[in-house]
Amino acid sequence: MPLLRVLLDDLTITDEASFSHVAIYTRLKRVLHDAKYPFHVAAPGTQLSWDRATLLNLTFWSSDEGADVLCEDSIPADVVAHVAWHHLATAQLARLVPEAKAASADALFFGEAIASAFDLYLVGRLLRNVPDSDFIATQVSIMGEAAEQAGLSESQLETLLEAVALDPERAFEDLRSLLFDVSCALLGCRSAPQAQLALESFSGHRFEALLHHYQLSNWVLYARAYGAADAAQERAVLELDKALRAAPAALDWLAEHWLPAS
Repeated sequence: MPLLRVLLDDLTITDEASFSHVAIYTRLKRVLHDAKYPFHVAAPGTQLSWDRATLLNLTFWSSDEGADVLCEDSIPADVVAHVAWHHLATAQLARLVPEAKAASADALFFGEAIASAFDLYLVGRLLRNVPDSDFIATQVSIMGEAAEQAGLSESQLETLLEAVALDPERAFEDLRSLLFDVSCALLGCRSAPQAQLALESFSGHRFEALLHHYQLSNWVLYARAYGAADAAQERAVLELDKALRAAPAALDWLAEHWLPAS
């Protein structure tokens, strides 16, 4: 079963109408269009199961050829945004450290943290404006399962999501910095007890219950296997991370510095 390379214009974007009030979505979509960013789909007459696509994406999520494998020639609008943030993070670091041959571990974590935290930002925006969207139906259910496994009650999850909807921008940065910090901490651990202590150090963070939703073990294992030792790149990541933490609104900082004008 070969995989074909296609561009965003070759795909049907589903649930896009739900994102019409999210101005930054249009700019992210334009980034992929202008970059002629490739996706992989099954060849005509063949099928690719969701499980197979997930395996390929999780295993090769930062490969040179792109790791965005789709079951069919359609893509959800939220995935368009997620992929665009990955592309932007890679492009910005390449601009800052052009001599880098491969992404460092913290560069991988930095891009993934931004893309994943933006998913929560979208939850906040759509909960208030399009609560019956396909995106909300799927994402809230998946997040709810992770939160329940972490010991959060249904009412506590509802309260958490209400707070996200009230300030999606703050939720974005709170989750982004948490994901980056936790993944960096886990990278340095060499045993389960050590990792448990690292995880416990983040106890009390408002998004702690959502951590396992983001499959951090895959992040860490991939970074250990493929992350490059690159001091210049690591310094660049730390400076970017510092800028986001200091910004009044991290997402506004990214839109101003990384995205083309609307």
